[in-house]
Amino acid sequence: MLLVLSFFRIDDLAAQNSSSSFEQVATEADAARDANEVPLAIELYTRALQLNAKWEDGWWSLGILQYGSGAYEAAVEALSHLLTLHPDVGQALALRGLCEFETGDYTHSLADIEKGLALGTADDADHQQILRYHEAMLLTRLGRFGEALRVYSAFAERKLGGPELLEAIGLAGLRIPLLPKEASRDQQSLLASAGEATYKFMEGDQKAAQRAFKNLFERFPTARNAHYHYGTLLLAFGPEAAAPQFKKELEVAPDNTDALISFAWSLLMQSRADEALPYARRIAQELPERSASQLVVGRALLETGNIAAGIEHLQRGIKLEPDNLELHIALAKAYSKSGRDEEAHRERALCLQKTRNGATHP
Repeated sequence: MLLVLSFFRIDDLAAQNSSSSFEQVATEADAARDANEVPLAIELYTRALQLNAKWEDGWWSLGILQYGSGAYEAAVEALSHLLTLHPDVGQALALRGLCEFETGDYTHSLADIEKGLALGTADDADHQQILRYHEAMLLTRLGRFGEALRVYSAFAERKLGGPELLEAIGLAGLRIPLLPKEASRDQQSLLASAGEATYKFMEGDQKAAQRAFKNLFERFPTARNAHYHYGTLLLAFGPEAAAPQFKKELEVAPDNTDALISFAWSLLMQSRADEALPYARRIAQELPERSASQLVVGRALLETGNIAAGIEHLQRGIKLEPDNLELHIALAKAYSKSGRDEEAHRERALCLQKTRNGATHP
């Protein structure tokens, strides 16, 4: 019995010593951090966390110091420890995202930055600007160009600019999945020109934007996606404004399937189905596995009187993308035209349900 009691007394004493040692090292780590003795602070925080791995403030301080010193992989590890203990620390998610950006882990970087922003981590304008800029660059790098441009539009609205920002906007507009630092010197003039024109459009200065895009087309007449990009911006003013740019893009780059789909769709939106049909047939032949292709050809066939073939293509499109609201709307119309009232009613009910649930548009 005495031996057992002695054991517990020794164990309690060791725990007390460990706690005392942790408190001492943690205090020294904080002092080194406050004195801007970064290497020493990193060493001390590492030692303290070995003694107490549940010290959240320690992981946070260690992560910040490692990020500031360029030790991005180590910072990711430290911040991941913190997030294991407390998963919804927005600042830690955002900072880990910035570290992952530097290590080239772009998918995880975007996820962390977006979650950090959603949690309201960016309390001041400067921090939010940094995070939003990285978010837009990552969206571009991952091929989500439209989303990137929507993020960049906020910069233009607030008159925030700079040469690198214009190049970044140019990359998104021209649909080039690169970061600004990855672009070659040969690309910089093109990117800056495209970025400047887009920036002026986003600012709302349409006359200046028109001149800037005209300058872009004159300087870089063979630039892929330049006319297509301008067309997507002009869609805000209606399909009749955008269609000429989509057509011009097809003259510059006949294989640009995005421009082909957009041109055919813009013709359909102007009730020019007869003109759209040849382009729609080509789309269906070249891109049969894209729901947008099936939507365009289905609508073109439906509106030129070939209802049965139109229904077939619309049904294929829904198999490819069941939540595409525009496909269901078109199919409801097609069923109604063919006298299939029960199926038309079913599709209209689905449309109402998907509208409530936030279904996708093309």
